[in-house]
Amino acid sequence: MQTRTQDKAASLQRLRSLAHLLDNAIGIPGTRFRIGLDPLIGLLPGGGDLVTAAFSVYIVWEAARLGLPRSTVTQMVSNLVLDAVGGTVPMLGDLLDVAWKANSKNVALLEAHLASSSEPLRKQKKADRVFVLVLLLGFVLLVIGISTLVVALIAWVWQSVSGG
Repeated sequence: MQTRTQDKAASLQRLRSLAHLLDNAIGIPGTRFRIGLDPLIGLLPGGGDLVTAAFSVYIVWEAARLGLPRSTVTQMVSNLVLDAVGGTVPMLGDLLDVAWKANSKNVALLEAHLASSSEPLRKQKKADRVFVLVLLLGFVLLVIGISTLVVALIAWVWQSVSGG
């Protein structure tokens, strides 16, 4: 049977691996720059952002389960919101997605909290499930709304161009 410390370590390793896959898995030949699957999957109109958002939500949910304070969870969701809203701008949004790396930032926030032995940080109110669910539900609704608008815009442009 695993101890609480072993569970935390295994959870942290899973989150690190997922963030790496989403943000840094693929090296660009001849450079030190890396991209992940997040911006590539996000290229799929509408649905791509929903898929990557689901992985991002999982990272925040698991991080909150490890005892993060509300302020850190809020900061993590803010990273995701900036990524999602910035991603709505054609072409520029894809570049932001490559550069921002919200999932890696969020895992770094988690690691900083777990490594901290600061007493004031440990006394902060931990994020309860309802708080995390409300934040993440708001984020998911935002992503669904943005995806719906993008699909509607593409359909409108297609109809305008094709005369249909």
